Amino acid sequence: MILELALLFVFPAAMAMAAAMDLLTMTIPNRISLALVAGFLVLAPLTGLGLTEMAVHLGIGLAMLVVGLLLFIPGWIGGGDAKLFAAVSLWVGLDQLLAYAVYASLLGGALTLGFLALRMVPVPFGLTRYDWLARLHDSSNGIPYGIALALAGLLVYPQTVWMSGLGN
Repeated sequence: MILELALLFVFPAAMAMAAAMDLLTMTIPNRISLALVAGFLVLAPLTGLGLTEMAVHLGIGLAMLVVGLLLFIPGWIGGGDAKLFAAVSLWVGLDQLLAYAVYASLLGGALTLGFLALRMVPVPFGLTRYDWLARLHDSSNGIPYGIALALAGLLVYPQTVWMSGLGN
């Protein structure tokens, strides 16, 4: 029962926290990605993932960290986005990696278009006192892509190895 609760809570809570933090602060704290890695390392053996499967997940996470860093270097994504992408990839594994990347791309594109449209209209007077809203509206700031990464992770999580044995 505790294992099932952990599987239902750890990953989704980390996704919600990452999306909220990126929305409100335009940063994704390292502790979220580190919590996902730690959660994986604790829960993987408890769910019956073998050493080979764990190694594949870890390899995917490391490979996606490299991909994320290559996107971070020219400034296409933020450092927090790169680390979150890698940590989520660690959890979703090879089976759901392509679906995760496609969802993240589509959601990220929609999010970007939404923010571009939002930034073309003035902020209503009563909302100007909220720093986080002003930050989001400022076109010199980036897009909080962590929202798309988190939503994509939540979309593929039910199809992962983590959830396949739940309830049996």
